[in-house]
Amino acid sequence: MTSLSPQTRRIVLTGFMGSGKSTVGPLLAKRLAWPFLDTDNVIVAETGMPIHEFFARHGELAFRLQERETIERLLARDSLVLALGGGAIETEATRKLLLSHPGTLLVHLEATLETSLARCSGTEATRPVLADAANLKARYERRLPLYRTAHLSLVVDQLTPEEAADAIRRALAII
Repeated sequence: MTSLSPQTRRIVLTGFMGSGKSTVGPLLAKRLAWPFLDTDNVIVAETGMPIHEFFARHGELAFRLQERETIERLLARDSLVLALGGGAIETEATRKLLLSHPGTLLVHLEATLETSLARCSGTEATRPVLADAANLKARYERRLPLYRTAHLSLVVDQLTPEEAADAIRRALAII
C-alpha cells in the first residue's frame, strides 16, 4: 500500500457518467484499506427513492441541495473514498467545498463522451438522459471544464478500472 500524505484524508472521485467512479472507487478503497461510498447510493438509502424519482418529485434544485448536504456530511469522515454523481460538480457551492475542504483530494476521471456512452450502453432505463443525445453532448461540454478544476485529472479512456485505481494510488505518493 502506498503511504499517503498526512494531508490526504479522503479521496473524492468526479467525472461524467461512465467515467468509472463507481467501479474505480471500490478498487481504490480496497487498495487503501478505506471504505467506499457513492453519494447517489447514500441519497437513495436516506430518501428511500431512486434518484430519477427524487428528481421527478422534488426537482433538480432540491436534489442538488440534498446532494451538497450529503457530500458536506461525508467530507467530515476520514479514510474514505467517495464517488460523486456526475452533476455534483455543477453546483458552485459543492465544487468550492470539494476543492477547499482540508484533507480532501478531488480526482477527475476523464473519459471522452464516446467512451462514456459506450460504457453506459444498456443502462438507458436508469439513465433517461441518455435518450437525448444533443442535451447529453451539451451537458458533457458544460461540465468538462468544471471537472478539470479537480486537484488531479486522470485520462481513463484506455485504462482498465484496476489501472486507474493504481494510477491514483501512485499519484498519491508524489502529491
